[in-house]
Amino acid sequence: MTAARVDTPSIVATEDLTHRYGDRVALDGVSLSVAAGEVLALLGPNGSGKTTLFRILSTLIPPQEGTAMIDGLDLRSQAAAVRSRIGVVFQSPSLDKQLTAAENLRHHGHLFGLRGEALRSRMDELLSRVNLAERSGERVSRFSGGMRRRVEIAKALLTRPRVLLMDEPSTGLDPAARHDVWTLLREARQREGVTILLTTHLMDEADACDRVAVINDGKLVACDAPAALKDRVGGDVMTVATSDPPALMGILREKLSLEAIADKRTVRLERPRAHELVPAVVAAAPGLVDSISVAKPTLEDVFLHLTGRHLDANADAAQ
Repeated sequence: MTAARVDTPSIVATEDLTHRYGDRVALDGVSLSVAAGEVLALLGPNGSGKTTLFRILSTLIPPQEGTAMIDGLDLRSQAAAVRSRIGVVFQSPSLDKQLTAAENLRHHGHLFGLRGEALRSRMDELLSRVNLAERSGERVSRFSGGMRRRVEIAKALLTRPRVLLMDEPSTGLDPAARHDVWTLLREARQREGVTILLTTHLMDEADACDRVAVINDGKLVACDAPAALKDRVGGDVMTVATSDPPALMGILREKLSLEAIADKRTVRLERPRAHELVPAVVAAAPGLVDSISVAKPTLEDVFLHLTGRHLDANADAAQ
């Protein structure tokens, strides 16, 4: 997606946002600014705090400390007004499966005061855009997961929101359905200038956004364009599979003056022109190197570089 202009005013902004569940800190002083028309991903594992931030921005829970604003409105004191300016797609489906696609949209429109021809016209437009016009009279219970997600997006866009909030929009979808979702999002921004903020733990999904906000242990550790984040890694990434990571790390440090990061099965190091080091690594540690790969940095590498750990989608329960 083409990045939003840097001089575009912020439409979503938080400052020193902090939230606790008892003694546990879910958000720790998060300050974030999202430009109008931007597509921004909140990237982090389960338990990082991104879901708590999503809940605050979608008005499900009020801010405890700090401030959060959407379209110039304070989420603590003006939550009702904020709801008329946002569309929300939750990770868990919010459709009534016993209603048709059209009925789901119609009832949602009624909640926001839409009636008559204006509502019918908007429903027809959106159902056509999500390629469900021919099946608008079918019950949602008959739809596939990808079709239901398209109805969810149509429902969220029905009221012409300024900001579209999406929580793990690709969860449970196959590659074709994920492609359809992203086609709809690009079209929504192009047609209506909607700002899109989504949570994700998927690298390719984050890569498709204008900027990525990396959240770890409740803190915002970085926020930049995907390419700029990858530049922080500092060259190529060499990953060495080995049966003894601590021993290999020691050898690389002593013989080659190379600092690396290890996990249970691999040793990873960042180095410009890392492919040139492959023969030296193999020669320095005979019998310890099972395989070596060299690649350009990914957002997974960025997360590891920034936090010292892998972005594990199966981490602890979401915050």
